[in-house]
Amino acid sequence: MIIREAKPEDIFSIVNFQIAMAKETEGIELHLPTVELGVKAVLNDASKGRYYVTEVNDEIIGSLLTTYEWSDWRNGTVLWIQSVYIKPDFRRKGVYRNMYSYLKHKVLEDEKLKGIRLYAEKSNISAHKTYKKLGMNPEHYTTFEWLK
Repeated sequence: MIIREAKPEDIFSIVNFQIAMAKETEGIELHLPTVELGVKAVLNDASKGRYYVTEVNDEIIGSLLTTYEWSDWRNGTVLWIQSVYIKPDFRRKGVYRNMYSYLKHKVLEDEKLKGIRLYAEKSNISAHKTYKKLGMNPEHYTTFEWLK
């Protein structure tokens, strides 16, 4: 299992994962050209975020996106994990755990990085269990949003 930062040539895997995840988790059909432009924007501009992928035998089996939150309280950056997708055949095999460990190591090694946050769909109980097993907790904040 190899975890690495995504490259531009990984775009189609990541786009397909995003399309599949939206349908699977929220029953939403995403607009393919919009998703392609959104993923490409991140791959071309690291200030927007970074995608990471996991490969097994040269096949991309999972990806996630990190974005940045500046914390004035901590004088540093908190990474937000978003858009996590693992191919169904590879779930419950430690793929996300390894990706999370990879990111946690990056945070521990970089004084400018202060922590990791994520949000999960309220009904995605299996994801909640995974995050709790990794030492994350849901007790600190409630997320509110307004989306156009």
